Amino acid sequence: MFVQVIKGQVSDAADVQAAWNRWLDETAPGAIGWLGTTAGVTDDGTFVALARFESDEAARRNSERSEQDQWWRETAKLYTGDVTFHDCPEVVQMGSGGSDDAGFVQVIEGRIRDIERWRQMSERWESMGNDFRPDVIGGVVALHGDGGYTNAVYFTSEAEAREGEQKDMPPEMKAMWEEEMSLHEGEPTYFDLRKPWLASPR
Repeated sequence: MFVQVIKGQVSDAADVQAAWNRWLDETAPGAIGWLGTTAGVTDDGTFVALARFESDEAARRNSERSEQDQWWRETAKLYTGDVTFHDCPEVVQMGSGGSDDAGFVQVIEGRIRDIERWRQMSERWESMGNDFRPDVIGGVVALHGDGGYTNAVYFTSEAEAREGEQKDMPPEMKAMWEEEMSLHEGEPTYFDLRKPWLASPR
């Protein structure tokens, strides 16, 4: 899997969502290797999107389509500043991965000092199952290639996610969580998509 992460500030979330819907109706049907997209706008006007493709080649071929280029030229005008892109050929899927059934998505952005150790811990998390947090449907972690990452976590609802955050972790899980957080450079940044825009090929 390949993920492109897009982030930028917008002044009108409704206009951006209209552009997103137009892409789904007019451009998505011919998208090459597109697996799905998670997007939305936070309360402070930050737009975040993770577009999933079968491969980096498929994503590149899609970006070269004339209709894709035209759509982006029009949509780019809706951003109030620079738009950042991260092309991520290495993706770690947690649980069910990206889900169109999520009622709430939290996107986490940060940097990891020891990616190899983080990979090992991710495998351990995966082996522990999801009994402790049934509100978590799955997740997609896109590695930027320079120590940075973008992690989208899919929840059944925001209310259930907040309730789950208050639960006391079992000792083994808490120790793993503390070790994983110790691998970070600085504090992660959280983007809450309370009304996520979720889509996959129809």
